[in-house]
Amino acid sequence: MILDRARGRAARAVLAVALSLCFFAPVLGLPAPSRVASSVGASPPPSGAVANFTASINRLVELVAFAGSGLLALVWARVALSWFSNDLAKKVQAKDRARDALIGTLLFVAAISGLFWGLAQWVLSGS
Repeated sequence: MILDRARGRAARAVLAVALSLCFFAPVLGLPAPSRVASSVGASPPPSGAVANFTASINRLVELVAFAGSGLLALVWARVALSWFSNDLAKKVQAKDRARDALIGTLLFVAAISGLFWGLAQWVLSGS
């Protein structure tokens, strides 16, 4: 009985780590699937100043995403430590923390993926 609980907890922990690695793989710089670029309608590469500015902004977004993913990992680790505790009060706290962490994670993903930017552009410009 106790061994089954321990196996279940270990399986859930492994599943949580695997899902988080799959979720944050692009942020951590792991290789993404290759895409074949189409030459039809392709625009010429931007000039030197524009390319440098674009590269610096993209790098800044990557750094913010990396720092944010580290913070999210700490938040979820705190939830996990409380969740797998034997104390009932900690488990109740973990449920509330998990809800808050999920909301924070969804907001972070929306901010990094450009969903907020696209939504603001759609509201302001109508396109």
